[in-house]
Amino acid sequence: MASAAVKPLLGYTILYVTDVDKAAAFYAAAFGYAVRRLDQSHKWAELESGATTIAFTPLHQRETDGLSGQVQLPDAAGARGPVEICFIYEDVDAAYRRAVENGAVPVSAPEQKPWGQKSGFVRDMDGNVVRIGSHVRE
Repeated sequence: MASAAVKPLLGYTILYVTDVDKAAAFYAAAFGYAVRRLDQSHKWAELESGATTIAFTPLHQRETDGLSGQVQLPDAAGARGPVEICFIYEDVDAAYRRAVENGAVPVSAPEQKPWGQKSGFVRDMDGNVVRIGSHVRE
């Protein structure tokens, strides 16, 4: 068992985007979050999302590209990156409609899955896949 000093806490989910301001505004409108912080440099934004912060930063920035590598985007139109973000809602259909009405690109409409979750998928303006789902019901 890990001691409290080395037990991790998920602090951030960071999305690399082409326009930090537009991404923060889009996620606020499409998914119902409030913007907590928009840095004056326009290189960082955060949403008010509970225990784990959802943050946005530019695709390329000299401060981190040399340290951790450059972000690589999928090179095919239907391709997706290796990470997906999932937002949980009580009313998945209403959340999906709101996302699409606010500019999300529909990928697949919500449907009941065999594992007990209702979910649908959209893409944001940078092609990031967002799952709009319910909690898994057993």
